[in-house]
Amino acid sequence: MLNFIKRAKNLVPGISPSLVSPEQDSASVSNTTVTSPAKSGLEPNLIAAGQVATLPNIDPLNSRGLEGKQQGFAKINRELIANNYLTGIGIEIGALNHPLYVPSTAQVKYVDRMSVTDLRIHYPELSAVNLVEIDIIDNGESLTTIAEASQDFVIANHFIEHCQNPIASLRSMMRVLKVGGVLYLAIPDKRYTFDRDRTVTPVEHILKDYEEGPEWSRRQHFEEWTRIVNKVQDNVEAEAHITHLMAIDYSIHYHVWTQAEFLELLLVVKKTLDFNFELELFCKNGDEMIVILRKSEP
Repeated sequence: MLNFIKRAKNLVPGISPSLVSPEQDSASVSNTTVTSPAKSGLEPNLIAAGQVATLPNIDPLNSRGLEGKQQGFAKINRELIANNYLTGIGIEIGALNHPLYVPSTAQVKYVDRMSVTDLRIHYPELSAVNLVEIDIIDNGESLTTIAEASQDFVIANHFIEHCQNPIASLRSMMRVLKVGGVLYLAIPDKRYTFDRDRTVTPVEHILKDYEEGPEWSRRQHFEEWTRIVNKVQDNVEAEAHITHLMAIDYSIHYHVWTQAEFLELLLVVKKTLDFNFELELFCKNGDEMIVILRKSEP
């Protein structure tokens, strides 16, 4: 099992109604409201770049709060990692009703492709939940309104699987980061979600999406979503679902990974496409993986 992480001392966590929505798979340990939890009163212990070591294997399930300190360490969770990596001014893409808790040293603006009103229309299943107010309406895959090298951090939790062209999206996120800035990603492990029956997206597929554009595989993904996730087997009914979802540009999980395959993708991107980043953290967190990439000099 892949489960490695940098050493950090004294860390402090601070359409049919039966169809599955891709917004229902947020990690079980993520926030469920837009209200930040109470601060611990301690300043975050920020981790400097380049200090790499390993921690013992830690069970990340049910890892919220300070209970881990009873065992001499704070259990790994999203908030703990944010508390030790995020500072300055940044953005979070597609936070919806699960914004990441960030320490007081970080200021976040929320980016989404629609206003809150339009998001509630597009995702009826979110009509009764609190959504973050959108500061910047933009396509999170391209971030065309965000200036180059303007952000200290970018947060994209359970977002990259919604991207038709994941490598291009990663490049856009890296573009807007300052050198030394942090990209904070949480990616669902398909084995623990409604994607469990789908085949892992191979690296070759992702590279082809990047080199040729994603249109060649778009219908394939919607058909897979309809038949494997939503279990629509009748050909006529399936065709109707596929056509409808494509017409409204519904945000499905286009691609799926386990820990090993997503790590492989990052390594291929870094080695073959000249992405300038350091992989500072990669760890299992319940039904997801959390990744920290730090932008490096060209």
